[in-house]
Amino acid sequence: MSNQTDTRHFWMPFTANRQFKSRPRMLVAASGMYYYTDDERQILDGTAGLWCTNAGHCHPKITEAIQRQAGMLDYAPTFQMGHPRAFEAASALTSIAPAALNRVFFCNDGSEAVDSALKIALAYHRVRGDGLRHRLIGRERGYHGVGFGGIAVGGIAGNRKHFGPALPAVDHLRHPLDIARNAFTRGLPSQGAELADELEQRLLALHDPATVAAVIVEPIQGSTGVILPPQDYLQKLRTICDKYGILLIFDEVITGFGRLGSAFGADWFGVVPDMIVCAKGLTNAAVPMGAVLVRQDIHDTFMDAAADNAIEFYHGYTYSGHPLAAAAAIATMDVYRSEGLFENAAALSPYFEDAAHSLRGLPHVKDIRNLGLVCGIELEGIPGQPGARAFDVFLQCFWEKDLLIRTTGDIIALSPPLVINKAQIDALFGKLAEVLRAH
Repeated sequence: MSNQTDTRHFWMPFTANRQFKSRPRMLVAASGMYYYTDDERQILDGTAGLWCTNAGHCHPKITEAIQRQAGMLDYAPTFQMGHPRAFEAASALTSIAPAALNRVFFCNDGSEAVDSALKIALAYHRVRGDGLRHRLIGRERGYHGVGFGGIAVGGIAGNRKHFGPALPAVDHLRHPLDIARNAFTRGLPSQGAELADELEQRLLALHDPATVAAVIVEPIQGSTGVILPPQDYLQKLRTICDKYGILLIFDEVITGFGRLGSAFGADWFGVVPDMIVCAKGLTNAAVPMGAVLVRQDIHDTFMDAAADNAIEFYHGYTYSGHPLAAAAAIATMDVYRSEGLFENAAALSPYFEDAAHSLRGLPHVKDIRNLGLVCGIELEGIPGQPGARAFDVFLQCFWEKDLLIRTTGDIIALSPPLVINKAQIDALFGKLAEVLRAH
């Protein structure tokens, strides 16, 4: 089909368009752990699409829920109106979230969820009479989507450099990746928790903590190549934020919905933030949807500050709580629970870890990082050609091994659907090892 498809008109996101269109890689169907291509090959999905099809592709319960909803109510506004599915989806989501975070603001994806969370943080301080808090702190190499708020607090240079300052009053913590001290660590690194102290000792000392509204971090920095927080690092951030009245936001677009073997990374790390940003696995990617989980007292501050019959928060999207997305979210939460997918991820994590670290010693492998069902394999780059080695591995895996992996720079990131089994883990890492040995 690819040789019949006119590829000229679609400007593809985060893609080398000219390279792709010279030899398109077309996916035309999917089921469970596999994609199917236009040349009739079955491709093992080592990335859950883009970290998002946690329940496997085309899950029948989710598909049926969307189909039923489309035939009943295709769209209803949630500005001054409502429909039952949006409220049911919020209840389903909060049923698996940390208990304190029991209010939900819906949007369409992770980028919108991040911008929504940042706006909630800024507005919250203002409505409670603390309007000096206008500063936001992110982290180097952080990825928080592509809205202007997200790229401002994000720290991936390529995502920022063409778009100006985006937002004022933003600063960044150093990222905690330290290969020299922590290479080939299984699970959380033991070295580096002191980097969290920079929040207090450097950034708050520089800017005045009374001006800082929120700190936003990914529990695991995923899109930049799987950077794990050192032991006690997130706990330190929570303590510092509490000390100075700063909101802590976890961007769990990747770590949410079972990736680590628990509903959220907050559960796995035992650290409850003030807000959780989520998307991707929220609907198993079947319909776009994002959400911000918010502490009830933050929500109630908006309710109590506004006059009767007044809009409490001037923010929202045409498709916030869209009926089809809400139906998909409800069905997805049910699938996670009824099929024990979080438990499956937790049970398979040690096997996945052993398989990942079996690649140690192969040509050009300089580090392996893992937690739950996610790992990053960092390769030595080709001098003067950043990212070229990993991208070549990506192409060989797809064309020669029927395997889909993801690369960022010279790092291979793996995050398979939670329905994976041991034989498929063996196939995933076995195929990748064959390519690395020959590279």
